[in-house]
Amino acid sequence: MPTGVYVFPRPNAANVVDDVIASARAAYDAGVRQIWLAQQLVPDAIGLAGLIGNAVPGLGVGTSVVPINPRHPLIIAAQAQTTQAAAHGHFSLGLGLGAHAVETEAFGYAWPNTVQRLREHLTILRTIFETGEVDFHGEEISAVSNWPVTMAGGTPVPVYVAAMGPKALRVTGELADGTMPYLAGPRTLREFIIPTITEAAEKAGRPAPRIIAAAPALVHDDLDEARAIAAEKLAFYQAIPSYQKVIAREGLDSAVELAALGKPDAVAERMQEYLDAGATDVILNPLRTESGDLEALWEVARNIDAT
Repeated sequence: MPTGVYVFPRPNAANVVDDVIASARAAYDAGVRQIWLAQQLVPDAIGLAGLIGNAVPGLGVGTSVVPINPRHPLIIAAQAQTTQAAAHGHFSLGLGLGAHAVETEAFGYAWPNTVQRLREHLTILRTIFETGEVDFHGEEISAVSNWPVTMAGGTPVPVYVAAMGPKALRVTGELADGTMPYLAGPRTLREFIIPTITEAAEKAGRPAPRIIAAAPALVHDDLDEARAIAAEKLAFYQAIPSYQKVIAREGLDSAVELAALGKPDAVAERMQEYLDAGATDVILNPLRTESGDLEALWEVARNIDAT
């Protein structure tokens, strides 16, 4: 999997779908071969990935990440397979556990037993993708269907989870194809995330998991200004307990210290630290999307792949 770059709709876009497809096509023309879409309330990341994958043949598209709550795995399976067929095999499904504070604000409810729900969600997805059938009754989720649950061209679907805690990593290693942590630094990858998920995968007889490390990035001539921009953009994550824990595990006080900032060579060198720590893949998450910023990151991504 080549170096990835997040693509976001521009705030002033007249049509979000047209705008993101145009950005994805421009990234592909610039040499980027993998783009990722974050899930907010809108647009629907899985559906948008299918539209992009169909419009830009050969471009890898993925979600990073779609929270499993309040989505039922039967619905996720249907969406993912439709997108995989549209993308002709170039789609990757990235899932997340969500954050209770965000869920409560948006839906008025936060789903309990997060790790158990993740286990059951992944079990159902694997059953569908691997057998084409489902008859599962869990503690948190059940899924039964007497109708077809797979479609031509829709499988296989690689599944990754934004797992960073020990329990979630073990479930992910057992049932998914890898993890895609955000704001987990090189030390945390090397000393904790990679050993934990790899051990779980080995015990389950699964292939070695992919470790897709995502980091905030900004190409900027003024490092102090870049750090100020990063501090503003990353403040949201510093208030979420799961990110607080992973930043503390790295031995840092601020998420800014995990970002790839500065001139192109400095950004590339920072991302190389993640690869040297054992990440199999990296994703650049742009801190700004103004004209020129994305193009600069696309060039960095292409140069990382060339080394």
